[in-house]
Amino acid sequence: MPSSRWLNAFRPKYKEATSLPIKVAFSESTYEPLPYGLIVLAEGLDPALDLVAVHGLNGHHEKTWTTNNVNWLRDLLPLDIPNARILSWGYDANTHSTSQISGQYLYDHARTLVSDLCLKRRLTKTRTRPIIFVAHSLGGIVVKSALIHSEAARQGALEEHRSIKLSTYGILFMGTPHQGGSGVHLGELMLKVASIFVTADDKILKHLERDSEWLQQQLGQYAPISNDFVTKFAYEMFPTRIALGKEIMVVPQASAVVPGATNAELVAIPADHLNMVKFASRQNGGYEKVSGHLQLLAEEAPEAIGARWEEQDRIRKAQANVKEDFTVPFSLSGIPETENFVGRKEELAKMKEAFQGDGSQRAVVLLHGLGGIGKTQLAVTFVKEHRDTYSAIFWLNGKNEDTLKQSFAAMANRLYKEHPSSALLRTAAEAKDVDQIVVLIRQWLSAKENHRWMLVFDNIDNPKLPGNEDPQAYDVRLYFPEAYQGSILITTRSSRLKIGKVVSVRKLVDIRESIAILTSTSGRVNLDRGIHIVVLVQGSTTNSALDTYAIDLVNQLDGLPLALTTAGAYLSQVSTSLEDYLHHYRTSWLRLQQTTPDLLSYEDRALYTTWNLSFKHIQSQNESAGNLLRLWAYLDNQDVWFQLLAAGSEGSPVWFATIVYDELSFNEAIRLLCDHALIESLEMSGGYGMHNCVHAWAVHALNAEREISMAILALICVGLAVPTKDVPEYWVKERRLLPHAGKCFESVYNTINLEFQDNRNALKAVHMLGILYADQGKMAEAEAMYRRALEGYEKAWGPEHTSTLATVNNLGNLYEDQGKMAEAEAMYRRALEGYEKAWGPEHTSTLDTVNNLGNLYEDQGKMAEAEAMYRRALEGYEKAWGPEHTSTLATVHNLGVLYADQGKMAEAEAMYQRALEGYEKAWGPEHTSTLDTVNNLGFLYKDQGKMAEAEAMFRRALGGYEKAWGPEHTSTLDTVNNLGILYRNQGKMAEAEAMFRRALEGYEKAWGPEHTSTLDTVNNLGVLYKDQGKMAESEAMFRQVRNEKS
Repeated sequence: MPSSRWLNAFRPKYKEATSLPIKVAFSESTYEPLPYGLIVLAEGLDPALDLVAVHGLNGHHEKTWTTNNVNWLRDLLPLDIPNARILSWGYDANTHSTSQISGQYLYDHARTLVSDLCLKRRLTKTRTRPIIFVAHSLGGIVVKSALIHSEAARQGALEEHRSIKLSTYGILFMGTPHQGGSGVHLGELMLKVASIFVTADDKILKHLERDSEWLQQQLGQYAPISNDFVTKFAYEMFPTRIALGKEIMVVPQASAVVPGATNAELVAIPADHLNMVKFASRQNGGYEKVSGHLQLLAEEAPEAIGARWEEQDRIRKAQANVKEDFTVPFSLSGIPETENFVGRKEELAKMKEAFQGDGSQRAVVLLHGLGGIGKTQLAVTFVKEHRDTYSAIFWLNGKNEDTLKQSFAAMANRLYKEHPSSALLRTAAEAKDVDQIVVLIRQWLSAKENHRWMLVFDNIDNPKLPGNEDPQAYDVRLYFPEAYQGSILITTRSSRLKIGKVVSVRKLVDIRESIAILTSTSGRVNLDRGIHIVVLVQGSTTNSALDTYAIDLVNQLDGLPLALTTAGAYLSQVSTSLEDYLHHYRTSWLRLQQTTPDLLSYEDRALYTTWNLSFKHIQSQNESAGNLLRLWAYLDNQDVWFQLLAAGSEGSPVWFATIVYDELSFNEAIRLLCDHALIESLEMSGGYGMHNCVHAWAVHALNAEREISMAILALICVGLAVPTKDVPEYWVKERRLLPHAGKCFESVYNTINLEFQDNRNALKAVHMLGILYADQGKMAEAEAMYRRALEGYEKAWGPEHTSTLATVNNLGNLYEDQGKMAEAEAMYRRALEGYEKAWGPEHTSTLDTVNNLGNLYEDQGKMAEAEAMYRRALEGYEKAWGPEHTSTLATVHNLGVLYADQGKMAEAEAMYQRALEGYEKAWGPEHTSTLDTVNNLGFLYKDQGKMAEAEAMFRRALGGYEKAWGPEHTSTLDTVNNLGILYRNQGKMAEAEAMFRRALEGYEKAWGPEHTSTLDTVNNLGVLYKDQGKMAESEAMFRQVRNEKS
């Protein structure tokens, strides 16, 4: 009966391996003392909402809103909104008060506002009633701070504070300064507002200093929640009279709007800053506007807030049913997110609708759109808004199958940290084989009670679909948990991928949204001046100077968020005007059109034109960092790390040697690239990655004329980073290098050709890529690299140089593995003759080839010749290296194989045990060489009838191979085949057939249908079917063997 192809355990490889003073100008109020807290101005008839008014500096909770003895909140508004309870909140913002309370910070006032509202609403049992805020001047800053505080309240003593934000439907800001304008920074604008009142409290003024860190922080904190409210921005139409008869526009229109707000409306009030909140009659023009907007808000609020509280109750009930074991704290660590997300209300609503269930039935939403359209940021926004709905949210990078598996590995580590008592999660976290990790995590996600999780599969841009022959394509559904439960969110560029509810993400069509992104990311103000008509003084209107350059720029970038963000990032770092920026943009565009007219589609050109400008800026700061970007074009775009580049330091150009001098130098260059958003750090691997579109730009724009020296440098880095077998877990590093090897493989044929032959390091790198591919079972690629290396060595050093002979030897290994025995023997003979001539018969390199000839003769059935080779190699190794050296052990192992084939079981077992003991001592129990011997011991025990011992050996070898090489590596398949033989001998026919089928499928994929290992397994299936009486199937297997051999 045929047996499995024995492993050639030893295949030697040749390896080298000052704040401003506040002036008293005008006092809004001189009332002493000022009352604090909430007062009810109107209880309302069957009240359905609360309307809460908040005054500004030196304000009063009644007199701020009063003129001619008419308080419009108490005397007028109840007639128009009878179902509103109207409250006014007072606080000590008296800028000349000496009371202790006046020492509170604005944030302290905000927290007090929330606390007072909560107390009032709880006592009156109205905690879920809708709220509409009316805030004047700096009172709006207090309201924003209050809502930020409320949003942050989750659990514990302040959890009740969150009810205020949940209940807030609308806000009417009246003269609140939200951003600077006309060259005035926000902090400076705050001081101007304060200056129309009396001397401000010192502590409050600390928040009003120019570029106040607190004010900027508040803007960033408020932006993500601002779109949760319907907002009206009222601004003064008339200037305010100050000292010496002067007049100023305190808060002009451009400053009265929250940056990035999209569900907002401007309201012009025909009054100055102080009187814009004072109305003597219902016929007052300002009152008609304010009242009208508040009536609309009051009509909409009950239904909207009712639905919001219903959702909150559903979330709370669902959380109560979730076992703590499945809860993982929400985190977006390592996931790029932006603070300038705008719009997308329709898409978010569709996503929310699709994910309405509790997760007991699987829900899938697919976000589709072109690269840079904002799919990822839309997904980030959704999970942030709905994080309380899910027990756990996990982000998976699906750029390719390897990065997806690595995300599962990071997920396993995170889960185990949260639940260290879980045996399953511990197994997953400690597993070395990513495929096993995926299986275990899918099992955890399939637990019956665990269905309130969400998985986000990001960047599934190359799905396995009919007609897609790309070997890197994969079916993402294979990574879904088996249980039909949970929530899955996918982002993709592929329009053909149809899974679940498809939500198309299109470009931003509202120019204001594009302007908002550009404003936020660039730090420039008044970019929207070309959109609105601004009323400057009473009785006269004029168009503001149209900022046509901003309009032109957002039109050029055509609503693509990534392009807008990139442009903004550049503009934030330089003083270049928009006019000059547009000039550079158009000049670069024309030049790019002339040099590479057909490189990329229209939408991508906007991206790499913007990146081209960023590249020029980088070069002006650090030329080496700019060159690193160009080098990156010849590497894979993901996972570049210091040690990878440092491997190519010998003989490298000065700019490159500067970068890899040490890790600090490397970090300096990398940080500059990160600052320009051209790359990002990868938390999972510790390396750095580049977006696909950025990489395409680096390939086609930065390297429009392919530069051979850059390609050779990348080749040297990757090739010389290939580890030797004595490096712990060398196979893990090999798999990390594979994507970069693929890029170098392309360069060797498409860019470098034979130009590397005079570069010794480049020749060595090509040789090492052959070793890498051979170790990974990629035989065609390995042969191509060995052939190129051999051609280069022969030209550079001659056919008898020892470097040439190392590649000849390894080609012999490759041909033997492919079953090309004649070609293998020719290579070995040539290598042996050359080594004996160069080094002598006892040199270890000579002995390596002697050992390999023994492998070949054993495979050919020439047992005497094989034993002679092995005996010669063993004697030489023991003399040169000693009895415990790994090269010695390799030949000991091979002698064990030979003795087993000869039926000398005792001698074979003695050799195997000696090899196994030595390997475990030298390399550990999980090294691949150790596993080779474990596998063969299993076969020996099988032949001796020791079935339990045999199965234990095979199982150990299989588990180790799957961890080290993966389930489809030929070494893994050898053991799978061996297990099939064992099961057949034990009469376990179903298990045997499963093993043979798995091995056959893998061999056909790796070796092809004619390889001896493939045919051995076909034959084994034939024998199995014959034993089962399946004669037709058996004959078909035997016929296939005959046909392939003929």
